[in-house]
Amino acid sequence: MTEKAESSVATLTAEELRKLEESFDSEVRFRPQSRPVLILSGTILFGLSCYHYYTSGFGIPPMTTHTGVHMGFTLALIFMSFGIWGQGPTPTNRIWAPLGLPIWDWLLAIAGLVSAFYVPWIYEQLAFRVGNPLPIDVIMGTTLIVVLLEAVRRSMGWPLPVIALLFIAYAYFGRSMPGVLVHPGASWSGIVNHLYLTSQGIYGTALRVISTYVFHFVLFGVLATRIGLGQLFIDLASAIAGRYAGGPAKVSVLSSALLGSISGSSIANTVTTGSLTIPAMIRIGYPRHFAAAVEAASSTGGQITPPVMGAVAFLMIEYLGLPLTTILTAALVPAFMHFFGVLTQVHLEARRRGLRGLTKDELPEIWKVLKAGWMTVVPLIILVSVLLSGMTPYAAAFWGITSCIAVLIIQSAATLTPRAAANAVIRGIFDGFVLGAKYSLSVTAAAALVGVIIGIVTLTGVGFKIAYMVTGIAATWAGSITGWLSVLPFEVMTQTDMTLLFTLILTAIVCILMGCGIPTTANYLIMIAVAAPILGLLGVQPLVAHFFVFYYGVLADITPPVALAAYAAAGIANCNAFKAGNTAFRLGIGKALVPFVFVFSPSLLLVVDGFTWEAFFLAAGGAMLGIWALSAAFAGWLFAPVFAFERALLVVAAIFLVAPNLIATLVGLVLISPVAFRQLAGLGRAPGV
Repeated sequence: MTEKAESSVATLTAEELRKLEESFDSEVRFRPQSRPVLILSGTILFGLSCYHYYTSGFGIPPMTTHTGVHMGFTLALIFMSFGIWGQGPTPTNRIWAPLGLPIWDWLLAIAGLVSAFYVPWIYEQLAFRVGNPLPIDVIMGTTLIVVLLEAVRRSMGWPLPVIALLFIAYAYFGRSMPGVLVHPGASWSGIVNHLYLTSQGIYGTALRVISTYVFHFVLFGVLATRIGLGQLFIDLASAIAGRYAGGPAKVSVLSSALLGSISGSSIANTVTTGSLTIPAMIRIGYPRHFAAAVEAASSTGGQITPPVMGAVAFLMIEYLGLPLTTILTAALVPAFMHFFGVLTQVHLEARRRGLRGLTKDELPEIWKVLKAGWMTVVPLIILVSVLLSGMTPYAAAFWGITSCIAVLIIQSAATLTPRAAANAVIRGIFDGFVLGAKYSLSVTAAAALVGVIIGIVTLTGVGFKIAYMVTGIAATWAGSITGWLSVLPFEVMTQTDMTLLFTLILTAIVCILMGCGIPTTANYLIMIAVAAPILGLLGVQPLVAHFFVFYYGVLADITPPVALAAYAAAGIANCNAFKAGNTAFRLGIGKALVPFVFVFSPSLLLVVDGFTWEAFFLAAGGAMLGIWALSAAFAGWLFAPVFAFERALLVVAAIFLVAPNLIATLVGLVLISPVAFRQLAGLGRAPGV
């Protein structure tokens, strides 16, 4: 590599990284603001965080009031923070842009605020209004729906608003729908009544969870990062894994796993850790696209890593009615499998290329790292301890946030004069509260708009209609395949299992396609309303079905053609984005395979009905061997170089190994044995070992 090429990777500034994140993540693409609007929005953002911090510790008001306050101020802030067509310049015309904000944005902000507050205001009369809305109710509901559509379009782009409009059109034009999709239809007042005045629409579970759980954990993640917990994770990962072959890539995997415990954003994780790990990977000899792919694949693991899991863990609590400890326990093994898959491919690639680890001079000392930063991990320990104690998640967030503030005070007092320390603490709390609230804006609007989609599903019953169609198609395909396989002397798979397999494939494809333009949380909410009933018809346990659609929604971040995490990493590595995306998908193959494993063997999730240790070890051991075999086929290296026919054999063996069936696992072991024996026999003679 030339010195010029290396420097083009290593010299991205903090501002350049911020712009890179904004270019791929519309949720943080904030508009420039005039000073009056900056002060006003900053004050409201700080106040919103203070409100949530107080209520998480001292009690939440009636839920409709709570969600109305949260959504109302969020919508107002979105029109202050996001421009109508991207960021754009700050307007200067005082007539059309009072205080530097276009007059239509002021009107939309006020409309969102008033229409969101309206339902809490008439709460005592709701029982008499539901089913028989007044004209003013329809006007207010229509206003809120329109404002939500525009708010989500600005903060997240077109895909989710378009889907919401299609669902609304389906509800209204039900009589004109073809075949099984036909339904009696609903009047506009009936649609607004269901979406606006009941708890099955905008003010439903999704918005309730965002306003009571997710906001607080986003705020905690921001504050934990500001006190240095993220840097501690990166330094620890370097000290632990950096000395091994391909060290920086292994640091990327481990640091992303650790950082993912407090952050649920794939793109933010990619930019945060990738700014350090990608240049280091390239320096020791990894190709640019591979370095970008490693960071992207690792960073998407943050959304499936307990305890936050990109906010989805808290949604699962509400939708499944299960304790958080159950959700987090179920997430442990699949998350491990993802990082195991990435780490295996990273290791084999390093062996194939003969790459070194980092030298002692390049590595931090683990004891020095812990001595300097041990205090920053205390808030995370407190948060997890409170979560596991059985207290509410928002109580855990309260104590986590409080401990972050305490650590900030101690850090400032230890290094600054009393006056400077006081200023640093105030500034740190203010900036953290403002940024935490700002990061929650788009997810709140998306959750409210997803409430529209879920409301249409419950109003029309379209979820079960789609389930009927999909299972019918899958059953037809399964019948055909089973007929072709009947010539074999043994049964590969029953027709029922074959139907389930094709249903899972169809569901996975839809999840990935939806995830191309919709963030993970919104994708998960839509898919559990539409896809979960499909899997339920085939006897899949609800917890398993929820995890399946969740995992495949996350996979979209590294699945071309819209692999946003991979594209952000490619921007740091200065490489071909599409090539990085393809490689990232290959590295994340564990995340693609494991959901199929735990559907057919739910014991992999540990806490499902019918769990047995025998089934768990068979599924887990087979999955790990299958991922290892497939990784070797991709890398062209097992213990030594792999021949072309051996790679094909490893792929076939991997398919059998990941099937949670004893006979299939044994077949896989038989297939992989000649490759392993041949390699081990000639290990001493193999070049590059």
